[in-house]
Amino acid sequence: MSEISHEIPAMDVNIGFLKSKRGLLKVAEMGTLFMAFVCFAVVSSPKYIAATVLEFLITALLLTLYLLKLNKRITFFFWPLVDVFNSVFAAVYFIVLSLIALTTYTVAGTLVGGILCLLSAALLCVDSFSLFRNITFNKRRNEGQK
Repeated sequence: MSEISHEIPAMDVNIGFLKSKRGLLKVAEMGTLFMAFVCFAVVSSPKYIAATVLEFLITALLLTLYLLKLNKRITFFFWPLVDVFNSVFAAVYFIVLSLIALTTYTVAGTLVGGILCLLSAALLCVDSFSLFRNITFNKRRNEGQK
């Protein structure tokens, strides 16, 4: 009688992604979003809290997707383009949100949260630019591109 193995295949973790430019950008985005969330939570601004938490969760999900190499397994989405769309829309949204927070602040926490949202928007712009530059649409990849 043969034994049947019921082992669960191990997940590969891409530690190199955290050391790459995109990985560092994602971690920096999450850091600024979390600090902005804390500032807005201290002054109890629900409209700002919801936006920062939502983008923090989306960025955390994309980071997890790339860390666990799930983008190689789930192939019905073109993940770099999804990431670009998320970064562009979030950058525009956070620019508007931070300008509103900076112009209507009454408490110092709202001012600091607005500045951190503006910094996060800048990081999102850099992320979307670097991702869009590396996306190839039916073109051959260059030797210099990784």
